[in-house]
Amino acid sequence: MDNLSLIISYTLVYTCVLGVVALGGMFSERSGVINLGLEGTMVMGALGGALALRYIPVSAGGFVVVVIPIIVSMVVGAIYSLLLAVASVTFKADQTITGTALNILAPALATVIVKAITLKEEGKATPYLYYVDSHDFYTFNIFGIEINWFILITIVLIVLAYFILYKTRFGMRLMACGEHPSAADSVGINVQKMRYTGVIISGILGGIGGFAYIASKTTSWPFNVGVAGFGFLALAVMIFGQWKPIRIFLSGLLFGFFLTVAQVYNVIPGLKELSINPQWYKIIPYVVCLIVLAFTSKTSKAPKAEGIPYDKARR
Repeated sequence: MDNLSLIISYTLVYTCVLGVVALGGMFSERSGVINLGLEGTMVMGALGGALALRYIPVSAGGFVVVVIPIIVSMVVGAIYSLLLAVASVTFKADQTITGTALNILAPALATVIVKAITLKEEGKATPYLYYVDSHDFYTFNIFGIEINWFILITIVLIVLAYFILYKTRFGMRLMACGEHPSAADSVGINVQKMRYTGVIISGILGGIGGFAYIASKTTSWPFNVGVAGFGFLALAVMIFGQWKPIRIFLSGLLFGFFLTVAQVYNVIPGLKELSINPQWYKIIPYVVCLIVLAFTSKTSKAPKAEGIPYDKARR
């Protein structure tokens, strides 16, 4: 693989991770619930997918090795997101605090689960979760460029999200609950049900994104470091994308490119000759994130009712 192909391949992989998770955040916030717990959801989705890979024999075939872990990551992400839905929608807890708590809980929960499993099976706890070498199952080549199956999944999800949001009754009702829940309730829309649905969808997509993050790795995932802040970057992608599917995808491409620069700077002409500490390259995506949000936050048009618990008695 030449340098340009490597850059394109990495950019697309990072784009699909950020894009899918940002779509999840979009569905949640369009319903009126701020989901700051995407980082934690990604960790749990990655854990579910990695455990599925660990116990699926390679002899089961590529289709099984690809599909089953994705389904498991979706289910685990959905279940974990229910914690946010119950706390924020049913009990009307502060959504920012709840999401932050979920982010803190996920790595600790993953650590307990994995160490218990490895201690029982291998006789010692380990900071890595080892699973089948899955890289070849999840990639194929087109014109010399390594393409990950998650890239195709992301494109399908972007198109599907656009159709659902703007072309279906469900999408219109979901957005109504995030813009003016009392008006939605007055015409018979169950606001709580729609918000639960939005959060669960975000959990499903966050779980897929978490598994996509580790699927490109060959044999292991250092679960104790989670997903390296990708959940927070996905929130930035969602905001920069103005909660719109197509713009989210384009924003994901931008952030994905800068993540690629941080990862493979040593093969980029002009950068590899510079005598710069590699750590400086690694902070580029996060600096770009701060700059982008600083310049776009004033013009961002978030759903008007996001973060505000809906109380039917006060409408």
